[in-house]
Amino acid sequence: MSSSDDDMPLARTKPQTNGVNGDHAPLSAAVISPRTDAALDKQVGKTNGDIQPGISIRNGPVTEEPVTNGKRKSRESGSKPKYAEESDSDDAPLSKKRKVQSTSALESDDEPLSKKTVTKRPPRIPAAQIGSDSDDVPLEKKLIEKKKQIEKKQNAETEKIKRRAKVKKEEDSDDEPLSKKAPAKKPVKKETKTTPKKGKVKKKESEEEEVEDDEVKWWEQPKLDGENKWVTLQHSGVVFPPPYEPLPKNVKMKYDGMPISMGPEAEEVASFFGAMLNSTHNVENPTFQKNFFNDFKDILKKTGGAKDRDDKFVKVTEFSKCDFKPIFEYHDAQRETKKALSKEEKKVAKAEKDEIEAPFLYCIWDGKKQKVGNFRVEPPGLFRGRGEHPKTGHVKKRVIPEQITINIGKEANVPAPPEGHKWKEIKHDKQGTWLAMWQENINGNYKYVMLAASADVKGQSDFEKFEKARRLKGGIGDIRKAYYKDLKAELMVDRQRATALYLIDKFAFRAGNEKSDDEADTVGCCSLKCENVTLKEGDRVLFDFLGKDSIRFQQEFSVDKQVFKNLRLFKKTPKGDKDDIFDRLETSQLNKHLQKMMPGLTAKVFRTFNASFTMAELMKEITGSKSVPEMIKKYNDANREVAILCNHKRTVTANHEASMGKMEDKVKGMRYQAWRLKQMMLDVDPKYKKKKGAEWFDRPEDLDNEWVLEHQAALVEEASTKITKKFEKDNEKLKAEGEKEHKPSELKERMEVVKDLEKKFKAENKSKKVEAEGKGVTVEKLVEKLEKLEQRIQNAEVQAEDKENNKEVALGTSKINYIDPRLSVVFCKKFNVPLEKVFSKTLRDKFEWAVQSVDEDWEF
Repeated sequence: MSSSDDDMPLARTKPQTNGVNGDHAPLSAAVISPRTDAALDKQVGKTNGDIQPGISIRNGPVTEEPVTNGKRKSRESGSKPKYAEESDSDDAPLSKKRKVQSTSALESDDEPLSKKTVTKRPPRIPAAQIGSDSDDVPLEKKLIEKKKQIEKKQNAETEKIKRRAKVKKEEDSDDEPLSKKAPAKKPVKKETKTTPKKGKVKKKESEEEEVEDDEVKWWEQPKLDGENKWVTLQHSGVVFPPPYEPLPKNVKMKYDGMPISMGPEAEEVASFFGAMLNSTHNVENPTFQKNFFNDFKDILKKTGGAKDRDDKFVKVTEFSKCDFKPIFEYHDAQRETKKALSKEEKKVAKAEKDEIEAPFLYCIWDGKKQKVGNFRVEPPGLFRGRGEHPKTGHVKKRVIPEQITINIGKEANVPAPPEGHKWKEIKHDKQGTWLAMWQENINGNYKYVMLAASADVKGQSDFEKFEKARRLKGGIGDIRKAYYKDLKAELMVDRQRATALYLIDKFAFRAGNEKSDDEADTVGCCSLKCENVTLKEGDRVLFDFLGKDSIRFQQEFSVDKQVFKNLRLFKKTPKGDKDDIFDRLETSQLNKHLQKMMPGLTAKVFRTFNASFTMAELMKEITGSKSVPEMIKKYNDANREVAILCNHKRTVTANHEASMGKMEDKVKGMRYQAWRLKQMMLDVDPKYKKKKGAEWFDRPEDLDNEWVLEHQAALVEEASTKITKKFEKDNEKLKAEGEKEHKPSELKERMEVVKDLEKKFKAENKSKKVEAEGKGVTVEKLVEKLEKLEQRIQNAEVQAEDKENNKEVALGTSKINYIDPRLSVVFCKKFNVPLEKVFSKTLRDKFEWAVQSVDEDWEF
């Protein structure tokens, strides 16, 4: 479902527990005595019992084997996560959560951020993978130095902004009386010179005024947090999934080799499992099997059980005796039937579906038509989860209207529920941007129907988010001075807060919230346990924990000496491995402290600021190029550095190697074609060999005879497939228009081209010569073709290198959520790169405000 920063569940603050026996008393002393402080100073540089080897305490060693976790592409974790959670949302609806202080609302994290001072990254990412120079300087050291340089620029920027503000204040607060002070000059509007026709001057002026009104953009006058989001709201509600269609009578699940019958509800659940037998990583998972079978037995019991052919009850007790293959074969045949539909049949089916859904696509928000996000209620099925989720395999129940709350204007017409049903509740929540909500049964989370990403209210939220990050630029230096000072605070809560801020600012840690027993065991900065932090010699610290989406974070950093000292203090006895490092600090306290320093500032804003500032600085180093692919690679290289500094990793996809193989074959095919063009030049003018030199005409060594034969066969097959598909498409069109279809003999005639191609390749292989193709061929024309082909080869090689570099880095996370989209727009305008090469259609709609609001001179 869609989501919104305004309406996402508020972050839960963690209870003050010691993590062992559930006591609410912190184990750390409230005040740090001078004696304790002095004793810790003496320990600096010494190896004590609390300094441990640099290995994983909890999750085992990091392997370089990539992990795939099913249907969803996720960032790489290094090892398979022990648990994973579908959502971190709270168990209370938004209407109730809004009563909690708004500071917590901004706390819920989406993605990682900020820059890291990495000294060692297990597993190590080769420099070539992220586009760094091929020299002997390790990438990590380069990033450390770049991080230090950028941080200095950030602090310097703060001082510049403060000086400019001081000068402005002095200019504005002079001693002249207001009566004598000259009024501020209004900005001069640029007038468009026109020659109006006689008698139409007034109308023209009126038209110009209307245009000016239309040109007022919402991002120039953004709404403030806490205001009502709408005055009037009208929409059509939600679309429910179609009802279950029972299996044909001849399709039965088997138990102990015997077909059995059951009620529609139980049969539907059996179909959920049977339809996905091809998803082996799910159906062969013991946890998935266990959870499914327990739910299946419960539903069987509630719906009258199962019966055999003789109508006798069959007790289903063992999963191993269940045979779902007949169900799978039926659903697989249904899928193949849908695939085999003609283009016209698919078009008709889509038109019918579109007609049904048309009223739900848009809502009327304050009199303006706005696109709705996902208005479809999630269909029932089996919960999959991420990683090895403890609830994987449980049945996601069908959502009924009685579970759904509608949010709509008081004067609007409430959409009618399906016949025989009623809505759970009708609300008129003007501070909410959701249109409908319900609670799912697996994790008890609330699902929402929201506006689409391109809607104004979503854009306002994004705009304000990035503007907060820009405002932080004017205060980051002072904030760092403040928390560096508090690193030596006497009060434990102040020292813990300062240390947490250091980790959030320097190493991209999320703030983190306490999780309940039935949630995934994921942590952030404030919820770090002692077992997640390993102190090593030389002020080095190894952090090892499961972060968002159960992605394993295992990184070793060199930290400030005072931070190292503090972490040693926070791990001090009587704390054990399961106790909190920051046991006197709550996320809400941290954010309240930050809001005192800057309105609206939360831990999350640090990541947005650091990512955007870094990208802005990296873009200043980019120089222009004639090739668009080269410029896109430079953009991706900068984005990649931000993503690495922000801990944005992903799993190497299962088909990556195959995809790279296809790209390599494509390049080799073009190089083979380039060689053929050179041979054609010799056919046209044999003397050209002397001019260019014999080596210039040699076939590349990797294009050996075996490869050439395989490639020629592939080209012949490709030509045959292309002609066949064109023939079938032509016949479909003729059939649709009621005309007579082409006879098979027509296809046979068209296939003569393929036979000619095959003969030509055989002749070339035998004679070792390539005849020039086409009429009026000259060396000059062939040279022109070769130059164009070589440019295509170069572009393809750049794209292949870029794809390989990106295989373990999630560029989308940083580009969409943390880098100010206006920076991407500036890049495209400055270097004449088509915006669609950087932003998809969806993202161009989402960031329309960014596209229209800046030019190439805009600065973050």
